[in-house]
Amino acid sequence: MFTAACGRPAAPPVQVPTGPFVWHLPAGVPTPRVPADNPMSVAKVELGRRLFYDTRLSGNRTYACASCHEQRLAFTDGRAHAIGSTGAEHPRSAMGLGNIAYNLTFGWSDPSLRSPEAQAAVPMFNEHPVELGLKGREAEVATRFTAAADTAFFAASFPGTGPAVSVDHIIKAIATFERTLISGDTPFDRYLYRDDRTALSDPARRGMALFFSTRLKCSECHSGFNLSGPVLAEGVEAGEPQFHHTGVGKFRAPTLRNIAVTAPYMHDGSLPTLEAVVAHYATGGVASPLKSDRLKGFRISPTEANDLVAFLKSLTDDGFLTNPAFARPVVR
Repeated sequence: MFTAACGRPAAPPVQVPTGPFVWHLPAGVPTPRVPADNPMSVAKVELGRRLFYDTRLSGNRTYACASCHEQRLAFTDGRAHAIGSTGAEHPRSAMGLGNIAYNLTFGWSDPSLRSPEAQAAVPMFNEHPVELGLKGREAEVATRFTAAADTAFFAASFPGTGPAVSVDHIIKAIATFERTLISGDTPFDRYLYRDDRTALSDPARRGMALFFSTRLKCSECHSGFNLSGPVLAEGVEAGEPQFHHTGVGKFRAPTLRNIAVTAPYMHDGSLPTLEAVVAHYATGGVASPLKSDRLKGFRISPTEANDLVAFLKSLTDDGFLTNPAFARPVVR
């Protein structure tokens, strides 16, 4: 086919994937709970993926969600403090996005953020510091998505809802994609849920015993299948969000899945290695009368510390870090 005006080949019609979304979950991983006002669909997941990597979602068109959440780093950025689109430094490190479908709250310490939709809006409109820098540009943002592919994806994702391209739909699409970022195929999972006795090395097995022991009590904060405390899922009664005072503030326990690739550690990126994290907690952490009574320190030998780190490294899901369904799409 050629265009009448110049004889050049016409652009091929936009191919938008259609159909209901079906979860394909690893053993041991529950089905995420999805809000009624933002149901899953194949088209919306793909639209969300495109938007997640799209720099049009920053005020100066230089940053995307993916700028602070890189797949190879379990959707963190490798920085002690995240950097926004204008170069402003965030006081905290970027949290990973793996398994956020199961979070009761989002961010390090905000109990009011209760959904991926609520979380996605924060970097868009936050001003102190500026992250994506869209505050005051809400009307303008929608006008950036007028290409045929954009309008086709929005129309398929939000049928019968009036103007398909809107900030609300952008947020819902990104949240839908983020719900699919599920990690549950680690050596630890294969050992625990698939009875693969060869999945863990001897040091990792010893480290696992230490992790769940009453001496170290790591699992008192990093509990459940996600190693993060209470989760939200279909058929699971939602517990109360848990925040733990570390001596410098109250924070929720992040998941330990893929922890080996998310250095530096802690809310402020102050610990560079897993070995440093183990040593920090062994000494009881920061001295403070406000600190959680769970952080009392523990005895651990150098060999045991190495075993514990070996276990933490067994929580790496290589397939999650390389899954093409989560990667930057080829946009035509």
